[in-house]
Amino acid sequence: MVATKETTTLISAGKVQGTPVYNFAGESLGSIYDVMLDKKSGQVAYAIMSFGGFLGMGEAYHPLPWSLLKYDTEKGGYVVNLDRHQLEGAPSYPPGTDPGWGNRDYETRLHDYYGVGPYWGGLY
Repeated sequence: MVATKETTTLISAGKVQGTPVYNFAGESLGSIYDVMLDKKSGQVAYAIMSFGGFLGMGEAYHPLPWSLLKYDTEKGGYVVNLDRHQLEGAPSYPPGTDPGWGNRDYETRLHDYYGVGPYWGGLY
């Protein structure tokens, strides 16, 4: 049986996908498309947020360091301290492409943009 039940502190990755993402002003920014897990530590490294576009056109994926997201039970989604303007200039990639996972320069640029420590294989 696949674990899909939620607890107060645990949730399956399949239930995270599609969860809305809001900013502190309550504006809907997008939703979680996927999560990237560190193979060695087992920790979530990134949430891949689907942002922009209309009916699937012009949509882009924005990798967000997991440490930026806070779950808000009242909203039923994640909250980040970002606005649309910040996301429009953030590192992103179109569906169907590889953003450069494993490339230290790419991941450093990603973390520098959001002002959080670098992520290298379970190390921040």
